[in-house]
Amino acid sequence: MTTETQDKHLVAVVGAGPAGLYASGCLASAGVRTVLLNRDIKPGGLAEYGIYHDKHKMKEGLRKQFRKILAMPEIEYFGNVTVGTETGLSLEDLQNLGFQAIIVTVGAQGTKWLGLPGEELQGVYHAKDVVYYYNDLPPFSTMEYHIGKRVAIIGVGNVMMDIAHWCVRDLKVDEVIAVARRGPAEVKFTKKEMQNVGANLDTADLEKEIESVSARMEAVDQDPRAAKDFILSGLPKALEPVSDTVFSFSFLSSPCRILGDENGKVAGLEVEDTKLVLVDGVTKARGLDTREVLDVDTVIFCIGDKVDDKFGLPIQWNEFVKNPNPQYPIDDISFEAFDPETETPIEGVFVAGWSREASNGLVGVARKDGIKGAQATSKYLENVPAQSDPSKIIAELKQVLEQREEPFVTKDDVIRLEEIEKAEAEKRGLETYKMKTNQEMLDSLGSL
Repeated sequence: MTTETQDKHLVAVVGAGPAGLYASGCLASAGVRTVLLNRDIKPGGLAEYGIYHDKHKMKEGLRKQFRKILAMPEIEYFGNVTVGTETGLSLEDLQNLGFQAIIVTVGAQGTKWLGLPGEELQGVYHAKDVVYYYNDLPPFSTMEYHIGKRVAIIGVGNVMMDIAHWCVRDLKVDEVIAVARRGPAEVKFTKKEMQNVGANLDTADLEKEIESVSARMEAVDQDPRAAKDFILSGLPKALEPVSDTVFSFSFLSSPCRILGDENGKVAGLEVEDTKLVLVDGVTKARGLDTREVLDVDTVIFCIGDKVDDKFGLPIQWNEFVKNPNPQYPIDDISFEAFDPETETPIEGVFVAGWSREASNGLVGVARKDGIKGAQATSKYLENVPAQSDPSKIIAELKQVLEQREEPFVTKDDVIRLEEIEKAEAEKRGLETYKMKTNQEMLDSLGSL
């Protein structure tokens, strides 16, 4: 029998980042008809819009993998389609249409804030929005970001390093300060990421900073010298500097409030000194009631993300709730959505990638998690009869999408769009080119 007429299971995968794409590929390889629904026009998610904008070779390598997945005949792709409680297409709608399972891989679309006084000031941003901006993701691509000359970045992970990279090498600001509640032994960035900004590191200031926090580190058996050596380990292969930006750290320094001027713009960041304490074997930061103001005019938070509270699944601790006693575990991990109020699994709904564990890992981790989520879903489908006519249900979904104001795109449209942007890049003599708005992309496709 052909794909169009054979009885098959039918699954919707919501979100076409790495987790969703690899989950779809895994399902399709097992013969499952899969419909991939994506908020953005282009597939790729953070692989397209989260990786640093000039890592062209890495991005193109991932795109090649994604093209192969989308080319699988078992997979249908609908882009420019948002699923949620306020969008006109909900998880319940998909179930009512006849989808036998749903894998949610929409990532962590919400942003975490500390709730500090002054977060509403001009010049205060969340890293995710900034990353989307410099990667040309609509609508962030056309928003205004007022980045000043002295930038405080809250956090010490790889995302902080990406923002520092942008400020140091693209914007060439005067100063970048990475602010951390805890100490240098607990930085989360890699040596490779440090190489991007290492040439701009104020090593003399780092020496003073390590010295000032050494006693507090040693109080919890942390090694100041080893921490310093790790930070400096990226310097021997650091990129040649392209700016005079001074990059430094402020450790054991907890943000308290953001100060503003008479025009509503950032005028400083007040921080409180902290000490380290061990709580059940875990290092925590505790305030010391001594404060200072960092002279900055921009504050960017790199403190992680949370899932969208308007998507339609229960949330706890910034993540969708998983079944604590999974019926279909993979490697002892639960991928099953769960309702804590009724204390029951949400039938046929699974979560994977950052939807399962927010801000956890990069593309490789998302790939593995998406595949495992698909495996859990496949175990569930073993006890569900196949659909006699999945193509009819897909056609009904198309009718629903056609009734919306916003047009949807197919995988054929995505191929055409790539060709159009590639031709434009060649015409302009650029390595890559991206249209900055959804409307521009839709207009380029003509008849949608």
